[in-house]
Amino acid sequence: MTTSQARFTDPALPLQERVEDLLSRMTLDEKLAQLGCLWSTALVAGDAFDADFVAARMPHGIGQITRIGASTGLRPAESAALMNAIQRVAIERTRLGIPIFVHEESVGGFCHRDATVFPQGIGLGATWNPALIEEVAGIIREQMLAVGARLGLAPVLDVARDPRWGRVEETYGEDPVLAGVLGTAYVRGLQTSDLRNGVAATGKHFLAYAMSEGGRNWNPVQMGPRELREVYAEPFAAAIRDAGMAAVMNSYASVDGLPCAGSAAILTDLLRGELGFQGAVVADYWSIPQLLRFHRVAADPGEAARLALSAGLDAELPATDFYGAPLKEEVESGRLALEVVDTSVRRMLQMKFQLGLFEQPYVDADAASIPFQTPRSRAIGRRAAAESTILLSNDGILPLAPDLQRVAVIGPGADDRRLLQGDYHYPAHLESIYAETQEQSGDTILGTGDALVPHAGGAYAPGPHFTPHITPLAGLRAALGDGIEVRYARGCEVLGADRSGFAVAVEAARAAEVAIVVVAGKSGLHRPVTVGEGNDATSLELTGVQTELVEALAVTGTPLVVVVLSGRVHALERIAVHANALVQLFPPGEEGGNGLADVLTGAVSPSGRLPVTLPRSVGQVPAHYNYRAGGRVPMFFNDYVDSVPTPLFPFGHGLGYASFGYEQLAVRGTTTREPVEVAVVVRNLGSRAGDEVVQLYFRDEVASTARPDRMLIGFARVALEPGQARTVTFTVHPSRLAFYDPRMRFVTEPGAFWFGVGASSADIRTSQTITLTGEVAAYRQREIVATLGAVV
Repeated sequence: MTTSQARFTDPALPLQERVEDLLSRMTLDEKLAQLGCLWSTALVAGDAFDADFVAARMPHGIGQITRIGASTGLRPAESAALMNAIQRVAIERTRLGIPIFVHEESVGGFCHRDATVFPQGIGLGATWNPALIEEVAGIIREQMLAVGARLGLAPVLDVARDPRWGRVEETYGEDPVLAGVLGTAYVRGLQTSDLRNGVAATGKHFLAYAMSEGGRNWNPVQMGPRELREVYAEPFAAAIRDAGMAAVMNSYASVDGLPCAGSAAILTDLLRGELGFQGAVVADYWSIPQLLRFHRVAADPGEAARLALSAGLDAELPATDFYGAPLKEEVESGRLALEVVDTSVRRMLQMKFQLGLFEQPYVDADAASIPFQTPRSRAIGRRAAAESTILLSNDGILPLAPDLQRVAVIGPGADDRRLLQGDYHYPAHLESIYAETQEQSGDTILGTGDALVPHAGGAYAPGPHFTPHITPLAGLRAALGDGIEVRYARGCEVLGADRSGFAVAVEAARAAEVAIVVVAGKSGLHRPVTVGEGNDATSLELTGVQTELVEALAVTGTPLVVVVLSGRVHALERIAVHANALVQLFPPGEEGGNGLADVLTGAVSPSGRLPVTLPRSVGQVPAHYNYRAGGRVPMFFNDYVDSVPTPLFPFGHGLGYASFGYEQLAVRGTTTREPVEVAVVVRNLGSRAGDEVVQLYFRDEVASTARPDRMLIGFARVALEPGQARTVTFTVHPSRLAFYDPRMRFVTEPGAFWFGVGASSADIRTSQTITLTGEVAAYRQREIVATLGAVV
């Protein structure tokens, strides 16, 4: 039977039958190729695409192509054409014609030239709005599909509780339920209900990557099995069970001495056995070589490859190094059974069939630019930026008075489009390629003299290609109109000790009725930056002399609205005392200035809520709201010798321009096998419309293990006109109350349960305790039923 007659080409056959038919026809070289990857830029000879050159690079086909968008400066039509050209080689010039797929970064937007730059992950987390995040992911999907990218390396589901770690900005914050709900929404928006119409989502980084020693990137994690599951595995479990997440990426770190990339206990027993994951596990870049070079659990490339594949790591990214010749030698020598290879090949082929690549391998390059930079995508970006804006404090200066005549806009973040970007936004992420110096080339971690990313020239070369970015200054000028004088002064830089701009800034503030001061961080990979992957910190203070700038402006007596525009979770106590209003804005993307202006002027009522706890100082780290019993305050005196133990601002905190009352709480529940219903009436007590984020917390009063004092289990956004009241009803399945008992059974025990509803983890407005009777109820984490919230 020829390939053209092969059963795997028949779309009418069941998926598994197609997979097995194709697998039965493959040689060992062809199988290993499907577990490998090639850089898109490594397929460009100089500054030109040569099909013969590409065919020689992948004679047996290839599983994936690494990052056309996040490695080049190609615009959508050109990017789609390159994908088609590579695809054509794979289909027409290999024996079996197995299509490739391209994977790309997509944390806060598709990392591709001209793609919409949405708020960074932590900013999306600050919206507490799963419906909005699903919309954002839908735009990302449309843009990725247009250029033929079918695997998105997002969402980041790490639970982040150490703000020293540079990648906190990519996460949805510190809480497993919040991260799970928002991550699930992202996966639904990216994948849709049918992967043939979607992009496969990749949850990363499995597991507990964010809790490394000292907040240092890639460093070991020391954690018990209960915490590992209840906190750090839960967002992944949610996205798997509630959205069918198609792929998972491993963490670089080791957990209790087990490097995740080579641990069957983590990637097979826990991920697949306990959480029920059925998709493909892809390697974080270079994590398989690090089993040899970094963790030192393998003696040579072949052993590292064998260890990783046996653990359940199905595909090597970003290039085929250890899953090529070294892995082949392991199989041919008998050290690795061919069945282990076949298992991973099945998973990769299954994804390709699910994506419909055998039927529709190409895209329409002429139409590729259509979904990029549309009015709709920019409008959603603006709404996301506004909803991510968190009003931390306000003495009444906000919203800005409509009769203002003179406004000063001051600070290094006020008019710098680069500071609107996170480390995985385009073009900030590509600075490590196009920046003049290449400090990262030839480092000892990678063990190679090559640059991190193979460079391509000519039209393929990346550069600082920004979409139109609206800075806070531009957004405020547009919102305030020509009738209001707006004076701008940078004041200082994000980094450095130069105070020469203070005098002009002070003069601008003194002449104004209000000063909007935008202090900032700079996210990225390529230094100098203040935060981002590989850019961890020992201090949480604002960098440079920005705090001094705020202090100098405070002396003028002009009211200050201080906006903290940074991917770092900062300790803000020094500037909070000088701010008439304090605003937290994580990297908001291209519409950040408009979204911020909408909130400051009152066109939009602020509704962002903290997805993290803001500590008073780095000495409180880790600072999060849901400590286990006994962890809230130190004994004997309930404080530090130099500080109170409470944070500056708690998880879930955020103010609006309206005040809300909570009334008529009713909690109904009977047994450990039946749902609990929590209903509360929320009323707008103010004179302005606004959105309240109603948060439901619970506590197991007496349990067989030490459980958290307070845990988020549900939330709902409620839009209310002045004086309007609506009823919010949460349905809590008892599996949502379950935990791992001393015997590591996942159970809900009978007894007393406290339920509290409020505006933040520290602002509980009403609460009630009920008793659930019955026997100890056994559940499985893979079967937790998400809390449903209804607003009527």
